[in-house]
Amino acid sequence: MTNPAATVRIGFLGAGLIATYHSKSLRHSGAPVVRAGVFDPDTERAAAFAAASGHTVYADEDAVIADCDAVYICTWTSEHPRQLAKAVAAGKHVFCEKPLAFDAVEAQRMADAADCAGITHQVGLVLRFSHAYLWAKHLVTDPTAGRVMSVVFRDDQFIPIQGHYSSTWRSDKALVGAGTLLEHSIHDVDMLQYLVGDVQRLSANTANFHGHEGIEDVATATLRFAGGATGTLTSVWHDNLARPSLRRVEIFCERRHIVIEGDDWYGPVSWTDTDGTSGSLADQALTEAVAPMRDGSDNPDGEFIRAVLAGSGASPDLHTAVAAHRIVDAMYASAAAGGEAIDVVSA
Repeated sequence: MTNPAATVRIGFLGAGLIATYHSKSLRHSGAPVVRAGVFDPDTERAAAFAAASGHTVYADEDAVIADCDAVYICTWTSEHPRQLAKAVAAGKHVFCEKPLAFDAVEAQRMADAADCAGITHQVGLVLRFSHAYLWAKHLVTDPTAGRVMSVVFRDDQFIPIQGHYSSTWRSDKALVGAGTLLEHSIHDVDMLQYLVGDVQRLSANTANFHGHEGIEDVATATLRFAGGATGTLTSVWHDNLARPSLRRVEIFCERRHIVIEGDDWYGPVSWTDTDGTSGSLADQALTEAVAPMRDGSDNPDGEFIRAVLAGSGASPDLHTAVAAHRIVDAMYASAAAGGEAIDVVSA
Protein backbone atom coordinates (compact mmCIF):
# COMPACT_ATOMS: atom_id res chain seq x y z
CA MET A 1 0.00 0.00 0.00
CA THR A 2 1.13 3.55 -0.70
CA ASN A 3 1.94 5.62 2.36
CA PRO A 4 0.48 9.09 1.62
CA ALA A 5 2.79 10.68 4.20
CA ALA A 6 5.97 9.22 2.69
CA THR A 7 8.47 11.02 0.52
CA VAL A 8 11.16 9.80 -1.84
CA ARG A 9 14.68 11.23 -1.80
CA ILE A 10 15.71 11.81 -5.41
CA GLY A 11 19.25 11.98 -6.76
CA PHE A 12 20.40 12.86 -10.28
CA LEU A 13 23.40 11.59 -12.20
CA GLY A 14 23.75 14.06 -15.04
CA ALA A 15 22.47 17.63 -15.05
CA GLY A 16 21.86 18.38 -18.71
CA LEU A 17 18.77 18.98 -20.81
CA ILE A 18 17.04 15.68 -20.11
CA ALA A 19 17.76 15.85 -16.37
CA THR A 20 16.22 19.33 -16.35
CA TYR A 21 13.16 17.96 -18.17
CA HIS A 22 12.65 15.27 -15.52
CA SER A 23 13.27 17.68 -12.66
CA LYS A 24 10.61 20.06 -13.99
CA SER A 25 8.28 17.15 -14.66
CA LEU A 26 8.64 15.98 -11.05
CA ARG A 27 7.72 19.44 -9.81
CA HIS A 28 4.74 19.62 -12.16
CA SER A 29 3.54 16.19 -11.02
CA GLY A 30 3.33 17.23 -7.38
CA ALA A 31 5.00 13.94 -6.40
CA PRO A 32 6.22 13.86 -2.78
CA VAL A 33 9.97 14.06 -3.34
CA VAL A 34 12.91 15.45 -1.43
CA ARG A 35 15.65 16.91 -3.61
CA ALA A 36 18.89 15.19 -2.64
CA GLY A 37 22.17 15.19 -4.55
CA VAL A 38 23.22 15.82 -8.14
CA PHE A 39 26.52 15.02 -9.82
CA ASP A 40 27.77 16.02 -13.26
CA PRO A 41 31.41 16.10 -14.40
CA ASP A 42 30.64 19.60 -15.70
CA THR A 43 30.61 21.43 -12.36
CA GLU A 44 29.08 24.60 -13.79
CA ARG A 45 26.20 22.63 -15.26
CA ALA A 46 25.68 20.80 -11.96
CA ALA A 47 25.63 24.11 -10.09
CA ALA A 48 23.09 25.62 -12.48
CA PHE A 49 20.87 22.53 -12.17
CA ALA A 50 21.08 22.62 -8.37
CA ALA A 51 20.25 26.32 -8.22
CA ALA A 52 17.14 25.80 -10.34
CA SER A 53 15.92 22.55 -8.78
CA GLY A 54 16.86 22.63 -5.12
CA HIS A 55 19.29 19.73 -5.34
CA THR A 56 22.74 19.83 -3.73
CA VAL A 57 25.89 19.39 -5.81
CA TYR A 58 27.86 16.36 -4.63
CA ALA A 59 31.49 15.59 -5.33
CA ASP A 60 30.90 12.25 -7.03
CA GLU A 61 28.21 9.82 -8.16
CA ASP A 62 28.74 7.49 -5.19
CA ALA A 63 27.68 10.25 -2.80
CA VAL A 64 24.52 10.87 -4.83
CA ILE A 65 23.59 7.19 -4.83
CA ALA A 66 24.29 6.83 -1.10
CA ASP A 67 22.03 9.74 -0.17
CA CYS A 68 18.87 8.93 -2.12
CA ASP A 69 16.06 6.41 -2.34
CA ALA A 70 15.78 6.64 -6.13
CA VAL A 71 18.24 7.88 -8.71
CA TYR A 72 17.74 9.33 -12.18
CA ILE A 73 20.44 8.26 -14.65
CA CYS A 74 20.56 11.06 -17.23
CA THR A 75 24.12 10.71 -18.48
CA TRP A 76 25.48 9.75 -21.89
CA THR A 77 24.61 6.22 -22.96
CA SER A 78 28.01 4.66 -22.32
CA GLU A 79 27.62 5.38 -18.60
CA HIS A 80 24.18 3.84 -18.15
CA PRO A 81 25.17 0.19 -17.53
CA ARG A 82 27.90 1.06 -15.01
CA GLN A 83 25.84 3.58 -13.09
CA LEU A 84 22.75 1.39 -13.03
CA ALA A 85 24.88 -1.48 -11.66
CA LYS A 86 26.06 0.79 -8.84
CA ALA A 87 22.53 1.92 -8.03
CA VAL A 88 21.17 -1.63 -8.11
CA ALA A 89 23.96 -2.89 -5.84
CA ALA A 90 23.00 -0.18 -3.37
CA GLY A 91 19.33 -1.19 -3.53
CA LYS A 92 18.21 2.10 -5.04
CA HIS A 93 15.22 2.48 -7.34
CA VAL A 94 16.20 3.64 -10.82
CA PHE A 95 14.81 5.78 -13.60
CA CYS A 96 17.20 5.33 -16.54
CA GLU A 97 17.10 7.37 -19.70
CA LYS A 98 16.93 5.74 -23.12
CA PRO A 99 18.67 4.10 -24.79
CA LEU A 100 19.68 1.82 -21.93
CA ALA A 101 22.92 0.70 -23.57
CA PHE A 102 24.63 0.25 -26.92
CA ASP A 103 22.86 -3.06 -27.63
CA ALA A 104 20.13 -5.41 -26.50
CA VAL A 105 22.50 -7.86 -24.80
CA GLU A 106 23.71 -5.23 -22.34
CA ALA A 107 20.20 -3.83 -21.94
CA GLN A 108 18.94 -7.30 -21.02
CA ARG A 109 21.66 -7.65 -18.37
CA MET A 110 20.58 -4.34 -16.87
CA ALA A 111 16.91 -5.34 -16.74
CA ASP A 112 17.73 -8.72 -15.21
CA ALA A 113 19.95 -7.13 -12.55
CA ALA A 114 17.20 -4.67 -11.62
CA ASP A 115 14.71 -7.52 -11.33
CA CYS A 116 17.04 -9.57 -9.14
CA ALA A 117 17.52 -6.60 -6.80
CA GLY A 118 13.76 -6.20 -6.40
CA ILE A 119 13.87 -2.48 -7.11
CA THR A 120 11.37 -0.34 -9.01
CA HIS A 121 12.78 0.52 -12.42
CA GLN A 122 11.50 2.71 -15.24
CA VAL A 123 12.90 3.82 -18.58
CA GLY A 124 12.56 7.18 -20.29
CA LEU A 125 10.36 6.02 -23.17
CA VAL A 126 8.04 8.87 -22.34
CA LEU A 127 5.83 8.63 -25.45
CA ARG A 128 4.09 5.79 -23.59
CA PHE A 129 2.37 8.62 -21.66
CA SER A 130 1.49 10.73 -24.71
CA HIS A 131 -2.17 11.72 -25.14
CA ALA A 132 -1.77 11.55 -28.92
CA TYR A 133 -0.39 8.02 -29.03
CA LEU A 134 -2.85 6.74 -26.45
CA TRP A 135 -5.77 8.04 -28.52
CA ALA A 136 -4.25 6.60 -31.69
CA LYS A 137 -3.96 3.23 -29.92
CA HIS A 138 -7.65 3.48 -29.03
CA LEU A 139 -8.52 4.17 -32.67
CA VAL A 140 -6.36 1.28 -33.89
CA THR A 141 -7.79 -1.30 -31.48
CA ASP A 142 -11.42 -0.27 -32.07
CA PRO A 143 -13.02 -3.22 -33.96
CA THR A 144 -14.62 -0.69 -36.33
CA ALA A 145 -11.15 0.08 -37.74
CA GLY A 146 -10.42 -3.47 -38.85
CA ARG A 147 -6.93 -4.90 -38.99
CA VAL A 148 -3.85 -2.70 -39.31
CA MET A 149 -2.52 -2.99 -42.85
CA SER A 150 0.38 -0.53 -42.93
CA VAL A 151 2.08 2.27 -41.01
CA VAL A 152 4.31 5.11 -42.22
CA PHE A 153 6.42 6.69 -39.47
CA ARG A 154 8.65 9.73 -40.13
CA ASP A 155 10.78 11.37 -37.44
CA ASP A 156 13.12 14.29 -38.09
CA GLN A 157 15.01 16.79 -35.96
CA PHE A 158 18.10 18.93 -36.29
CA ILE A 159 21.14 16.97 -35.20
CA PRO A 160 21.22 17.42 -31.40
CA ILE A 161 24.81 18.60 -31.10
CA GLN A 162 23.60 22.16 -31.68
CA GLY A 163 20.73 24.49 -30.82
CA HIS A 164 18.99 24.05 -27.48
CA TYR A 165 20.25 20.45 -27.13
CA SER A 166 23.92 21.53 -26.90
CA SER A 167 24.96 17.90 -26.41
CA THR A 168 28.18 17.58 -28.35
CA TRP A 169 28.71 14.12 -26.87
CA ARG A 170 26.15 12.81 -29.36
CA SER A 171 28.82 13.10 -32.06
CA ASP A 172 31.19 10.78 -30.13
CA LYS A 173 30.54 7.10 -30.85
CA ALA A 174 32.37 6.06 -27.67
CA LEU A 175 29.78 7.93 -25.60
CA VAL A 176 26.57 7.57 -27.61
CA GLY A 177 27.09 4.25 -29.37
CA ALA A 178 25.43 5.22 -32.66
CA GLY A 179 23.29 7.90 -34.26
CA THR A 180 19.70 8.84 -34.90
CA LEU A 181 18.32 5.30 -34.86
CA LEU A 182 19.62 4.27 -31.43
CA GLU A 183 19.79 7.63 -29.71
CA HIS A 184 16.52 9.13 -30.94
CA SER A 185 14.31 6.72 -32.85
CA ILE A 186 14.29 4.04 -30.18
CA HIS A 187 11.23 6.08 -29.13
CA ASP A 188 9.73 5.46 -32.57
CA VAL A 189 10.50 1.75 -32.54
CA ASP A 190 8.78 1.49 -29.16
CA MET A 191 5.72 3.34 -30.51
CA LEU A 192 5.55 1.12 -33.58
CA GLN A 193 5.35 -1.91 -31.30
CA TYR A 194 2.84 -0.14 -29.05
CA LEU A 195 0.54 0.83 -31.93
CA VAL A 196 0.88 -2.09 -34.34
CA GLY A 197 2.49 -5.03 -32.50
CA ASP A 198 5.64 -7.13 -32.56
CA VAL A 199 8.07 -6.70 -35.43
CA GLN A 200 9.10 -10.05 -36.90
CA ARG A 201 11.31 -9.18 -39.88
CA LEU A 202 12.89 -6.04 -41.27
CA SER A 203 15.31 -4.51 -43.73
CA ALA A 204 17.20 -1.29 -43.05
CA ASN A 205 19.72 1.16 -44.50
CA THR A 206 21.64 4.02 -42.92
CA ALA A 207 23.65 7.00 -44.16
CA ASN A 208 26.11 9.51 -42.71
CA PHE A 209 26.04 13.06 -44.08
CA HIS A 210 27.66 14.94 -41.19
CA GLY A 211 30.80 12.83 -41.16
CA HIS A 212 30.89 11.94 -37.46
CA GLU A 213 32.40 8.46 -37.33
CA GLY A 214 29.85 5.77 -36.49
CA ILE A 215 27.02 8.31 -36.11
CA GLU A 216 24.39 7.71 -38.78
CA ASP A 217 22.15 10.70 -39.42
CA VAL A 218 19.67 8.94 -41.71
CA ALA A 219 18.04 5.57 -41.14
CA THR A 220 15.23 3.93 -43.06
CA ALA A 221 13.61 0.57 -42.39
CA THR A 222 10.89 -1.61 -43.87
CA LEU A 223 9.06 -3.67 -41.26
CA ARG A 224 6.93 -6.81 -41.20
CA PHE A 225 4.71 -7.15 -38.13
CA ALA A 226 3.48 -10.36 -36.52
CA GLY A 227 -0.13 -9.44 -37.32
CA GLY A 228 0.59 -9.22 -41.05
CA ALA A 229 0.96 -5.45 -41.36
CA THR A 230 3.92 -3.83 -43.06
CA GLY A 231 5.45 -0.45 -42.32
CA THR A 232 8.28 1.99 -42.83
CA LEU A 233 10.36 4.09 -40.47
CA THR A 234 12.39 7.10 -41.59
CA SER A 235 14.64 8.85 -39.06
CA VAL A 236 16.67 11.94 -40.03
CA TRP A 237 19.10 14.25 -38.24
CA HIS A 238 19.47 17.36 -40.45
CA ASP A 239 20.65 20.96 -40.05
CA ASN A 240 17.30 22.71 -40.41
CA LEU A 241 17.11 24.53 -37.06
CA ALA A 242 13.48 25.46 -37.75
CA ARG A 243 12.55 21.78 -37.21
CA PRO A 244 13.70 20.83 -33.68
CA SER A 245 11.85 17.49 -33.38
CA LEU A 246 8.83 16.56 -35.49
CA ARG A 247 7.01 13.29 -36.10
CA ARG A 248 4.25 12.30 -38.49
CA VAL A 249 2.60 8.90 -38.31
CA GLU A 250 0.03 7.46 -40.73
CA ILE A 251 -1.74 4.20 -39.87
CA PHE A 252 -3.81 2.47 -42.52
CA CYS A 253 -6.38 0.03 -41.15
CA GLU A 254 -8.89 -1.88 -43.26
CA ARG A 255 -11.63 0.67 -42.58
CA ARG A 256 -9.86 3.61 -40.90
CA HIS A 257 -7.01 6.01 -41.69
CA ILE A 258 -5.28 7.66 -38.71
CA VAL A 259 -2.75 10.52 -38.69
CA ILE A 260 -0.67 11.72 -35.73
CA GLU A 261 1.19 14.99 -36.31
CA GLY A 262 2.06 18.28 -34.70
CA ASP A 263 2.90 17.98 -31.01
CA ASP A 264 4.04 14.58 -29.71
CA TRP A 265 1.79 14.96 -26.68
CA TYR A 266 -1.20 17.02 -27.75
CA GLY A 267 -1.67 16.18 -31.42
CA PRO A 268 -3.71 16.67 -33.42
CA VAL A 269 -4.78 13.09 -34.08
CA SER A 270 -7.12 12.83 -37.07
CA TRP A 271 -9.02 9.93 -38.56
CA THR A 272 -11.34 9.06 -41.45
CA ASP A 273 -13.59 5.99 -41.62
CA THR A 274 -14.97 4.03 -44.54
CA ASP A 275 -18.46 5.54 -44.12
CA GLY A 276 -17.06 9.04 -44.65
CA THR A 277 -17.12 10.12 -41.02
CA SER A 278 -14.00 11.81 -39.69
CA GLY A 279 -12.69 13.46 -36.59
CA SER A 280 -9.73 15.28 -35.10
CA LEU A 281 -8.70 15.85 -31.50
CA ALA A 282 -5.97 18.07 -30.07
CA ASP A 283 -4.98 19.93 -26.93
CA GLN A 284 -7.59 19.99 -24.14
CA ALA A 285 -10.17 18.00 -26.10
CA LEU A 286 -7.62 15.24 -26.62
CA THR A 287 -6.64 15.32 -22.94
CA GLU A 288 -10.28 14.91 -21.89
CA ALA A 289 -10.87 12.10 -24.38
CA VAL A 290 -8.02 9.94 -23.07
CA ALA A 291 -8.55 10.67 -19.36
CA PRO A 292 -10.87 7.65 -18.80
CA MET A 293 -8.31 5.35 -20.44
CA ARG A 294 -5.51 6.15 -18.04
CA ASP A 295 -4.34 4.00 -15.16
CA GLY A 296 -2.77 6.85 -13.24
CA SER A 297 -1.58 10.20 -14.53
CA ASP A 298 0.01 11.32 -17.78
CA ASN A 299 3.23 12.30 -16.02
CA PRO A 300 5.99 9.66 -16.33
CA ASP A 301 7.94 11.02 -13.37
CA GLY A 302 4.95 11.22 -11.08
CA GLU A 303 4.09 7.63 -12.00
CA PHE A 304 7.64 6.52 -11.19
CA ILE A 305 7.41 8.02 -7.71
CA ARG A 306 3.96 6.49 -7.22
CA ALA A 307 5.35 3.05 -8.09
CA VAL A 308 8.31 3.53 -5.74
CA LEU A 309 6.00 4.45 -2.86
CA ALA A 310 3.68 1.55 -3.63
CA GLY A 311 6.55 -0.90 -3.85
CA SER A 312 5.28 -1.96 -7.27
CA GLY A 313 6.62 -2.30 -10.77
CA ALA A 314 6.74 0.79 -12.96
CA SER A 315 5.82 1.13 -16.61
CA PRO A 316 7.50 1.31 -19.03
CA ASP A 317 10.19 -0.71 -17.28
CA LEU A 318 13.63 -1.71 -18.48
CA HIS A 319 12.23 -4.80 -20.22
CA THR A 320 10.10 -2.54 -22.44
CA ALA A 321 13.32 -0.89 -23.59
CA VAL A 322 15.00 -4.28 -24.18
CA ALA A 323 12.26 -5.18 -26.68
CA ALA A 324 12.93 -1.96 -28.60
CA HIS A 325 16.68 -2.56 -28.44
CA ARG A 326 16.25 -5.95 -30.13
CA ILE A 327 14.57 -4.30 -33.11
CA VAL A 328 17.21 -1.57 -33.29
CA ASP A 329 19.95 -4.21 -33.20
CA ALA A 330 18.30 -6.00 -36.12
CA MET A 331 18.13 -2.73 -38.06
CA TYR A 332 21.84 -2.12 -37.63
CA ALA A 333 22.62 -5.73 -38.59
CA SER A 334 20.53 -5.35 -41.73
CA ALA A 335 22.15 -2.03 -42.66
CA ALA A 336 25.62 -3.54 -42.16
CA ALA A 337 24.62 -6.33 -44.54
CA GLY A 338 23.53 -3.90 -47.26
CA GLY A 339 19.84 -3.94 -46.39
CA GLU A 340 19.50 -7.71 -46.09
CA ALA A 341 16.23 -8.86 -44.51
CA ILE A 342 16.76 -9.84 -40.85
CA ASP A 343 14.55 -11.71 -38.38
CA VAL A 344 14.09 -9.92 -35.06
CA VAL A 345 15.36 -12.01 -32.13
CA SER A 346 12.56 -12.50 -29.60
CA ALA A 347 12.95 -12.82 -25.85
